[in-house]
Amino acid sequence: MRYSQLGKECGLIVSRLSLGAMTFGEGPLVGNLMTRIGPQEADRMVKTALDAGVTLFDTADMYTSGQSETILGRALKPVRQRALIATKLGFRNGEAIHQAGLSRSQIIASVEASLTRLGTDYIDLYQLHIPDPWTPLEETAAALEDVIRQGKVRYAGYCNFPAWKAQKLLVIQEGRGFAKLVSGQMYYSLLGRDIEQETAQFIADTGLGLLVWSPLAGGFLTGKYTRERPVPAGSRRERFDFPPIDKEKGYAAVERLRQIAQRHNASCAAAAIAWLLARPFVTSVIVGANSMDQLKDNLRAAEITLTDEDMRALDEVSAGIPRYPQWMEPMGADQKIKESLEMGTST
Repeated sequence: MRYSQLGKECGLIVSRLSLGAMTFGEGPLVGNLMTRIGPQEADRMVKTALDAGVTLFDTADMYTSGQSETILGRALKPVRQRALIATKLGFRNGEAIHQAGLSRSQIIASVEASLTRLGTDYIDLYQLHIPDPWTPLEETAAALEDVIRQGKVRYAGYCNFPAWKAQKLLVIQEGRGFAKLVSGQMYYSLLGRDIEQETAQFIADTGLGLLVWSPLAGGFLTGKYTRERPVPAGSRRERFDFPPIDKEKGYAAVERLRQIAQRHNASCAAAAIAWLLARPFVTSVIVGANSMDQLKDNLRAAEITLTDEDMRALDEVSAGIPRYPQWMEPMGADQKIKESLEMGTST
């Protein structure tokens, strides 16, 4: 296992692969998607991850109505000092009208509930799961500061925020002398490269860490989805076709991925995760699994080093069309200035 600093302004060291506990629990997760991993299987998965060198474990208060936190907390309790627990709030986690979002009320209540379910005194990384269109960011920032000062939360991060909103929250925190966000958790895969348009530059500029969710594009990059079998029976996307992808581009990417994976004696999934680990702005990739075999295969990605040729081939087959204003930016590099700087002179 390899390790990385969680952002340039954070001293926390995390494993390059993290274990996602979204599949822990037994019951409905979202839509028609069901989870079926009980405590005993979860214990085995956690032990396998720890043995492989994984230190960061990610969950959320709304995964299978809190079961994920409970099961993960019990599995980690005997080895709590070896593990870093990341959880999230923001999606609805109760029936009352106010039990959703990022208000002061919801943050305080959700922290207490997560601590109880996890069976721990503190949360290593507490993440805002989704932007809240109603709560002012100032209120969210102040509430995060309170739970950090109380020692209930060690670090705070965000998930699924546009770069401008995450930057606004950072400005509020810095202006008030609050502890600042240390990381962002975003969707990123060979078939979902949107964050390269803006978030990647934002992450690099601010020094935040980047955690990646759904590295296999909802299972598509495992290679089981083909033009001949676009929706295999019993597959995840048969029940929950998410995140959205361009499936024609996906088939082409999987074909290229399969060729590269064979050269490394690896699966398509492991090669797809290895591509993410090679991206310079990625801190850790969150891998989940529905079985022990899947988990072991995903963890294999830490042992793979793709060649420059592999990276170029995968970049080429998965590249998207730049969006405005990104396609205007290169025009700002004035050729005369560029040539002068390269010559070490000015005109």
